Amino acid sequence: MWYLRYPIEGGGTIVVGTTRPETMLGDTAVAVHPEDERYTALIGKFVTLPLTGRRIPIVADTYSDPEKGSGAVKITPGHDFNDFEVGKRNELPMPSILDETASIWLDEIAHELRDIDGLSSIDFVRSLEGMDRLEARKRIIEELERLEHIEKIEPHTLQVPYAERGGAIVEPRLTEQWYCDAATLAQPAIKAVEEGRIRFEPQQWENTYFAWMRDIQPWCISRQLWWGHRIPAWYGPEGSVFVARTEDEALAQARAQFGADVSLTRDEDVLDTWFSSALWPFTTLGWPDKTAELARYYPTSTLVTGFDIIFFWVARMMMMGLHFMDDVPFRTVLIHGLVRDERGQKMSKSKGNGLDPLDLVAEFGADATRMAICALTGPGRDIKFGRKRVEDYRTFITKIWNAARFCEMNGVKPVEGFDPAQVQSVLGRWLLDETAKAASAAKAALDSYRFDEFAGTCYRFVWNVFCDWFLELAKPAFAAENTPEQAEIKAVTAHVLGTILKMMHPVIPFVTEELWQSFGYGGSVAQSAWPVAVAPQNAQAASQEMDWVIRLIGEIRTIRAEMNIPPAQLVPVLLRDAAPESLARAERWAAVIGRMARVDSVAALQGEPPKAAALTVIDEATLVLPLEGLIDIGAEIERLKKEIDRLGKEIDKVERKLGNADFVARAKPEVVEENRDRLTSFTHDRARLQAALARLSAA
Repeated sequence: MWYLRYPIEGGGTIVVGTTRPETMLGDTAVAVHPEDERYTALIGKFVTLPLTGRRIPIVADTYSDPEKGSGAVKITPGHDFNDFEVGKRNELPMPSILDETASIWLDEIAHELRDIDGLSSIDFVRSLEGMDRLEARKRIIEELERLEHIEKIEPHTLQVPYAERGGAIVEPRLTEQWYCDAATLAQPAIKAVEEGRIRFEPQQWENTYFAWMRDIQPWCISRQLWWGHRIPAWYGPEGSVFVARTEDEALAQARAQFGADVSLTRDEDVLDTWFSSALWPFTTLGWPDKTAELARYYPTSTLVTGFDIIFFWVARMMMMGLHFMDDVPFRTVLIHGLVRDERGQKMSKSKGNGLDPLDLVAEFGADATRMAICALTGPGRDIKFGRKRVEDYRTFITKIWNAARFCEMNGVKPVEGFDPAQVQSVLGRWLLDETAKAASAAKAALDSYRFDEFAGTCYRFVWNVFCDWFLELAKPAFAAENTPEQAEIKAVTAHVLGTILKMMHPVIPFVTEELWQSFGYGGSVAQSAWPVAVAPQNAQAASQEMDWVIRLIGEIRTIRAEMNIPPAQLVPVLLRDAAPESLARAERWAAVIGRMARVDSVAALQGEPPKAAALTVIDEATLVLPLEGLIDIGAEIERLKKEIDRLGKEIDKVERKLGNADFVARAKPEVVEENRDRLTSFTHDRARLQAALARLSAA
């Protein structure tokens, strides 16, 4: 920061601070705060600008901060945003002293240069013409030191804007540009949101929108680019401007003004990118012609975009749509978060944590990439995204593909005229009921813009219900020899598979279309009707029965895993205090239970359970697994105790680490997150093993 002494007419000096001494050539005033008692008597007086000898006033303006520097600031309206506002308030001249290359340019101040002995140095100033401003800065400082106009120099930290592409320091420069009266255009757009004709989802983003729109400034729509929509303005020989839709119209205006044909030159600027983008909702549909597409698709229903361009794009489209089409361009604005890396950090080249979607598509497929993003997209929340997420959903899509192959191998084909309401089998009615629930939940999620819930609903239904349970439960029916039940289960399977393909087509379109065509459902899945949730007859009874069977198998599997029973070892299962309906269910599904839970028998238990047994409760019944002869109970108890003790030590270690505020503050975020995940995992495993130990101890 250079502190410069400006001589005051009548005697004395006033000190101003600057980080850009070269801009003093364009100074048009010195500003002081109107309540700063040090300078009250100087307001209205003039100073002589060193080097140039120009006479400039001392003005009162609240922009000057009495607590900062000397309390007096030089005002260069042509090369500083804040100074420009001061210049407007005080009606100051605004000369430019830098050209388009940021070199010294004296055309606008040359006529004001005055040669005042001991104060100015006109020959020196003229020698700066065409010199880069950083080189000129060095020369000016040297000259000011020679003329004894520098009071002091202090280190100073400030923010400097750099051009993203070229890396040069960006210098403000006053130029003539075209502006749009944004405040007038904004009023109908504000009203449209206030009245609910356009709504934001989530709604809190309305606050961001209103904050921008209610304090909107004139919109500079000129851009000095090589491409874009040309500004529709033409200039006459003496500088007159003619704004028109076409050059012929501009020539006609000029002819009317001059009384003869004249040569016009079109403005070389193009419209701001956001101005052109704001026209997108209707110009892409043939506007200004009244096309069928415009009538059909304007306004559209939903705009999906990021919060960072609510003002730059969303608001501009609203303003332009209401102005030119007299209607809003869309009904809902759905705001999503930013895509960040797995640790929640913003992706950047410098950190090297960015992901190229094309690389992910090449490695994992477009469908897996698309579904991973969909599954992580909550309302307005940022997305923690990484390769592992995409890989997981590639596994899910492979699951769908393999399930479809299994169906194909078992002769599953679409059945024309299939009526879900006529299905008789318990398994078929259960699956159709689960399908109806999933389709209803998926539609509700999409209607409420909960894409994460939509993906989760599809994932759980396809993986858990259809693949893990139904296809396993249906294997006996598939293996039967031309029975009515087999035909019905195949028809149900084809119907549900088709529903899955329809339901998931918005998020994994390539796989679903391929399977749709392969199974011969007809036409394109994209053009088929969205699945309607229709529950079959007696759906509740079927669901209760299958829910019981699935829970029974799940409990047996859990006990086997906790007790460390070898997978090849078949076990007997006893049901104590079971109702007749439960025993009947166990008998009807005995073959399936035996195959899926590795059970050799299911029987009712009268009296007390054997001493060496694992027990759990399923509804009114007690599930008993005799353990004698299956495992060494004493050895298993010791194994569980050791593992529980080991996990306890790991939990203590991680808890101490996370309880250390210094560690949490200094460690990398990914390391802290990793330790939190480990703590959750250790705690869950210990609870599971403690439950197993309790069973064995009771036995």
